[in-house]
Amino acid sequence: MQNQKRVVIDYVSPQINNGDFFIKRVVNQIVTVNSHVLSDGHDIIAASILYKYEKDKKWSEVRMQHINNDEWIGAFIVKKQGFCEYKVEGWVDYALNWQHGITRKIEDNQHVNSELLEGIEYINDILKVASKEEKEYLKHLEKLFSNAKMYEEAVLEAQSNKLHNIFTKYPKKLLANSSKIYKVYVDRLKAQFSTWYEFFPRSASEQEGVHGTFKDCERLLPKVAKMGFDTLYFPPIHPIGEVNRKGKNNTTEAKEGDVGSTWGIGSKLGGHKDIHSQLGSVEDFKSLIAKAKEEGIEIAMDYALQAAPDHPWVKEHPSWFKWRPDGTVQYAENPPKKYQDILPIYWESEDFKNLWNECLDTLFYWIDCGITIFRVDNPHTKPYYFWNWIINEIKQKHPDVLFLAEAFTRPKVMQQLAKQGYTQSYSYFTWREKKHELIEYMNELTQTNQKEYFRPNFWPNTPDINPFHLQGANESKYMQRYVLAATLSSNIGIYGPVFEYMISDALLGKEEYLNSEKFQICHYDWFKENKLTTVISRINKIRQEQEALQQTNNIKFCAVENENLIAFYKWNDSKTNELLIVISLDHNNSQQGTVQLPFSELGISEGHQVEVLDLITGNNYHWNAAWNFVELHPSLPFHIFRLKK
Repeated sequence: MQNQKRVVIDYVSPQINNGDFFIKRVVNQIVTVNSHVLSDGHDIIAASILYKYEKDKKWSEVRMQHINNDEWIGAFIVKKQGFCEYKVEGWVDYALNWQHGITRKIEDNQHVNSELLEGIEYINDILKVASKEEKEYLKHLEKLFSNAKMYEEAVLEAQSNKLHNIFTKYPKKLLANSSKIYKVYVDRLKAQFSTWYEFFPRSASEQEGVHGTFKDCERLLPKVAKMGFDTLYFPPIHPIGEVNRKGKNNTTEAKEGDVGSTWGIGSKLGGHKDIHSQLGSVEDFKSLIAKAKEEGIEIAMDYALQAAPDHPWVKEHPSWFKWRPDGTVQYAENPPKKYQDILPIYWESEDFKNLWNECLDTLFYWIDCGITIFRVDNPHTKPYYFWNWIINEIKQKHPDVLFLAEAFTRPKVMQQLAKQGYTQSYSYFTWREKKHELIEYMNELTQTNQKEYFRPNFWPNTPDINPFHLQGANESKYMQRYVLAATLSSNIGIYGPVFEYMISDALLGKEEYLNSEKFQICHYDWFKENKLTTVISRINKIRQEQEALQQTNNIKFCAVENENLIAFYKWNDSKTNELLIVISLDHNNSQQGTVQLPFSELGISEGHQVEVLDLITGNNYHWNAAWNFVELHPSLPFHIFRLKK
């Protein structure tokens, strides 16, 4: 027989897969909890959110408010990194039930002497925990409720808000019921707001044809910081395999001097815990990490669990790879693509425990060098539960470490990786170009339960993806794609300097770069500036200044009378920072239209004047109508308006 319970708790949210996975927040962010809480009969019930951090022994409590139709809501703020548990608790509140009942009877002109005496019982329950001032008041009530001569005053006090507030403050939770326990993982702010810049260190040299070094990268740090990027991501920096090395443009035979793909990791010179000798030493790398930190930049490393045929693992741990009956090894394939320079890990190896531990130890090694961010290559080709284990192991010791999933694959696969613990994920933004596509995708990310666990990172391009719409595109198109990424998503990144220099030559009919830097060293005039570098720098500065752009989920699309214009409203949680962004999706022609201000969300009505400040140009306007005229030109195809009411 179950314990006697009367209150039912149902449909608790947010939660993922009935609590199998945790939701995600960052420090000082709000967790708003909704639940259905109901009981038999007509008694007054109450509900609370109980929450505590991993090492806490006691639960903190926040009372929930009844909305309607047995739906309750409450919220708490997460203050610490790591796991926080929460649950909903409900109970019949007999003291409030008494007050509600006696009020109804008094309103019906019934005599309530007996009911007043019952009230003394509920007052006695509170005397032990009440404050000194509250005790004096409650003892006065006891005298009132038991003295028939003081009846008129007694019935007034029995209905008072003061007594109601004391009953609410000190509930007696008889036969309380609780939901199951759910978890939220709390990250540092950078999990939610980051601005990434990617380049190949081997292309950082000032001299053409010379392999770049970490010292060359140090020279470029001020440029990256000036443009407003806070995360500098390097493709793999390890020794590159010599066996089956790829040539330029992904040819299967390397010629003398070809440097190979950085993702073909490992050679006789070392593996995943080693550095390509031409880049520099471990000390050089640590120096780069330290100097980047001085510029406000964190270095992100590539974590690619695969091996070149001559990687030390192949000889030392042959069971970590799959061998065919004829003694040859199974190379990586993604038909019709073949990667003869890469051996996939055999995750079903009987020696999987040692394999997993080596992968974990590799992460610890680089964390000890000062790395706190990892971009993970093709995580969807490794077991999901491996990621759950390894990310949890890292987070237990190093909660600051963040993981970005490079998984341009099926939606449910990307979502599963996020559920298993990935901090951020690449997204489909790279291919979302039309207005309806952008709106549908953003609504999916921000209006479904994906908002609780999937943090998208919007990249207009990557070394792997030269999207068709950027091939041969003009400057306006590049500005359009950057501002879309930077205002729709709080986590963004570009592969440079290819992006800002608008280098877009492609292999015929493919979304791949011609003369791809993945397979060769490139030479750039790193300190060349153009309009695009100026615009990117300004947008990134605005992102740093405007809290509304430091989150993704607070977004509402606004009506605009032109299908070539997209408009949306963004705000911070406290609504002290409110923005209206209007972007032209036509990079060749001027576009005009009228955009509707979100009066309801702004809490204003027609006729109320709104100050509209263009954060790019500095132009200031005053709007007092719902619909307002905008015009955008290819030379500057967007507005970022700060709204002041």
